[in-house]
Parts: sequence; structure tokens; C-alpha cells
Amino acid sequence: MFADRAKVFIRSGKGGDGHVSFRRELYVPAGGPDGGDGGKGGDVIFVVDEGLNTLNDFRNVRKYCAGDGEEGGKRRQHGANGADIICKVPPGTVIKDFETGKVIMDMSNKTEPVVILKGGRGGNGNMHYATSTMQAPKYAQPGQPATELYVTLELKVIADVGLVGFPNVGKSTFLSRVTNARPKIANYHFTTLNPNLGVVDMGDGAGFVIADIPGIIEGASEGVGLGFQFLRHIERTKVLLHVVDGASVEGRDPINDIYAILDELKKYNVEISDRPMVIAANKMDAMNEVERETVIEMLKEEFNPKGIEVFAISAVTGEGVKELLWHLFKLVQEAPKDIVEFETEFIPVNEVSDEPYTIEIDPKNEHVFIVEGPKLEKMLGYTNLESEKGFNFFQKFMRENGIIDELKARGMQEGDVVKMYDLEFDYYE
Repeated sequence: MFADRAKVFIRSGKGGDGHVSFRRELYVPAGGPDGGDGGKGGDVIFVVDEGLNTLNDFRNVRKYCAGDGEEGGKRRQHGANGADIICKVPPGTVIKDFETGKVIMDMSNKTEPVVILKGGRGGNGNMHYATSTMQAPKYAQPGQPATELYVTLELKVIADVGLVGFPNVGKSTFLSRVTNARPKIANYHFTTLNPNLGVVDMGDGAGFVIADIPGIIEGASEGVGLGFQFLRHIERTKVLLHVVDGASVEGRDPINDIYAILDELKKYNVEISDRPMVIAANKMDAMNEVERETVIEMLKEEFNPKGIEVFAISAVTGEGVKELLWHLFKLVQEAPKDIVEFETEFIPVNEVSDEPYTIEIDPKNEHVFIVEGPKLEKMLGYTNLESEKGFNFFQKFMRENGIIDELKARGMQEGDVVKMYDLEFDYYE
């Protein structure tokens, strides 16, 4: 069974506690503290596996827990670090916080492993707490607790062209004709249950990936039927191909169908409806010449003024398919090359961890403020500051964590410079 969504529990490892012990050897009656540090807890790591194309594994195993760090030992022995756990996901997977639905990480363009939850830091042993006045400390630092989180994994198909249309208009037949995909084809009235991917070979090494998105019905954007589950797969496609039953074999009006689908796409994500679109009037083999000309003329009069090309095709006989494919290929070549990527909106942080930030004024320039800290560094590593959405998330992070207020309290004014690791920002209200 194809699975494109799964809810799983992830947990990083707890840091090992620091150890309390004292050196006890012959001829050393007053040995000092020698309790070792606890080991670091294991991380929860996600990595893209090109060999996977579904989330089926996450339907069978729903808990992924890293190992805990071990307690420190006598004689300054460091506790063993907890084992990391690695979760392999297919390309196109988006990791979201289950409670809020906010994006934690989009794995689409990630070629390296990504740490989603960091293990707890190991606690210091009592050897760290000896002072001139306290030479026999009987306490050690506990390890940081584990971080637990329920996440939703969503697989958003990565394809150049997305086939959309009501059930039974011939999308699966079209896909099987133009690619090596072999979807199940039958005359049924609900929908294909799985998104099917295929590669269109245009010759000389050129081509593009096309996806048959399961049939959308009215109300899909509100969760009616199965459509809502599959609308997410359209989000990454560069070009949309609307397949309609031009012959109205089942009494459907092709123009009404197109507008109904456009309406569902706008309700789900208005950005999708702005992408290049093409209309394929299918089942031309079921019509005589006069009927064909009437339908095509009607569709062109309605949609050509909107910049949408209309092609008359027959997925059964292959009529008009070649011309349609070359037009789609041209649109794909003209579209932006980058895969649509979803910005980070949520950063999982251990609620009881002590991850402070520091603010320093550059000793050489009182108008330059240096801000650093583990949580801040993690946020910068997750966030694409070159995008408007990513930069807005960065500004919100700075406000909600009190960093802006703290900078103002330290004397920051408009035009001053804020340095964060290798980044610099000018501050303006």
C-alpha cells in the first residue's frame, strides 16, 4: 500500500548524569574529587534515501528513540555517549510538528543528514566543582533530559508536471502512453488511490517527470473524499496539466470541471493556481469531426485569453499527444529550476534545557553588537534568510525570544550592526 503521510514519535537521548566520587589510593589519604562527566544523549537524525518512494516503514514502526548517555564513572571516566538513531525518508518528505502543523524541515534538497532533535548534554562530574573553599564537593550536574516530539511526515511528490482532473477522464491512460509507468486502469468512478510517477523521454537525454495526481473532487480542499490527501503532491509541480473529458462521455461539462478544480486549488494554496497550465481535451476518438471542432473552439475561446493553451488529444490512439508533450517540455524548461521548498516554521527545543544566548558589544565599535548562542545557531542553520518567509521567521524568532528587547536595553539604536556568527544585519525599527 502506498503511504504518503505518517505520524511518529521521536525522542532524543537523555544526557548521562555526572558522577560523584573521590580518589582513594594507598598513601593518598585526602584524594580530591574524581567523578567523571556523563555521556551525551543520542541525536534523532533524518536522511534522504533515494531508493525509497513511500512512507510505509513509518506505518509499521511509529517510535524512534535515540540512546541515553551513560553516567560518568570513577577516576574521571567519561560516560559513553548514547547511540544516534537514523530515520531514512524518501525524497520530497516534509517533517512537521504534529500539534501545530508547522514545518520543522523540508528534506527535498537535503543531501546531508539533518539532526532534528539533539541529545541532552552530559552532566559534569564533581571533579569540576572543587574550589579553594570547597575541596570535596558531593554533588554533580545531572544530564540534560531527552526531547520528545510527535511529528507528521508528509511525502510531497517531486515532479515537473502534475496531471489533475476529475476521476475517469483518462489521466492514467495518458500517463501509461507517454511514460514507462503502468498504473491500474479501469472504468471506475472514484479515483486512482496512488500518485503515479513516470518519466517522459523526449530523446537525446531530454525529458521530464510527470505525476498522475489522484482525481480531485469538489470539496477536496475541505477534506471531502480522498482529494485532500493528495493535493499536497501538486505543491511541488512546475506545470499543471488539466485533463478533461472532451467527449462528455459521462455527461460532464469540461469547462465547469476546469473551474471547479481551479477553485479547489486556490482554496488549498493560492500559489498553485498561478503556475503555468495546459488543458488536454481527451477522448477525441469518441467524437465525430463536427463535435470535436465545437468542443475545442469552446475551450479555446474560454481559456486562450487567460494564456492557457488547449490541446485536443486521445490517450487511447495517441492523437495530439506528441504536440502536447513538446509544449509541456517547453514550459518545464522555462520554469524555475529549483524544487519548491517549504520554509522552516518551528524549531524543536528542549523546554528545560539551558540554552542561553550572549550579547556583547564589540570593543572596537560601540555600534556593533555580537549575539551568539546554541539555540540561535541552530535556528540560523535551519532558516533560509534569502527568502521573505524565512527572514520573517528569523525576525519573529528574535522578538519572541527577547533578543530584540535585550539588545535595545543594551543601547542598540537604528543603524547599529548586529553580528551573528558569520552574518551581519543592520537594525531598523
